[in-house]
Amino acid sequence: MIQNVVWYSTFIFILLIAAIFLWVAMSAKQEKEYTPIVKKWYKVRSVYGIVLVVLMVVVTIYTLRELPFNKPAHVAGADVIDVNVEAFQFGFDIEQREFKVGDTVKFNVTTDDVTHGFGLYQPNMDMIAQTQAMPEYTNSIYVTFEEPGLYKVLCLEYCGLAHHQMADEITVVK
Repeated sequence: MIQNVVWYSTFIFILLIAAIFLWVAMSAKQEKEYTPIVKKWYKVRSVYGIVLVVLMVVVTIYTLRELPFNKPAHVAGADVIDVNVEAFQFGFDIEQREFKVGDTVKFNVTTDDVTHGFGLYQPNMDMIAQTQAMPEYTNSIYVTFEEPGLYKVLCLEYCGLAHHQMADEITVVK
């Protein structure tokens, strides 16, 4: 959805800029006094600047509104299971690997060696959550398991020669 909005808005802006350049090129052949033109374009530039700032604020708010900055609202009343995860070259030490459908889990992800990624994938390999595992820092992500199956945990940050083998599994039962 957001990619389509970005694509269409970019396309519209490219056409708008091309039209402005075309109009400037066509009107450059006409001789006019320069001072009134400058005054006119100061006004246009001010309006354009204000419209651009308002548009960027709207786009920023629209695209950032769903980021999980803190504990998501949909888990406010739920019992949250804390699970510590430590990534290492080349694996994961996951404190608990089996959950029930409907469980809300807070994964506290860290590492002691190099930066790793923690990507959690549904059984059909759609990513449902991801964060980085960074030395001396703990990132937390919340996941509510909605369907049973074997969930994959993959490293998303190149961490060395055996990075491609850095995978683990979590089981969700009914």
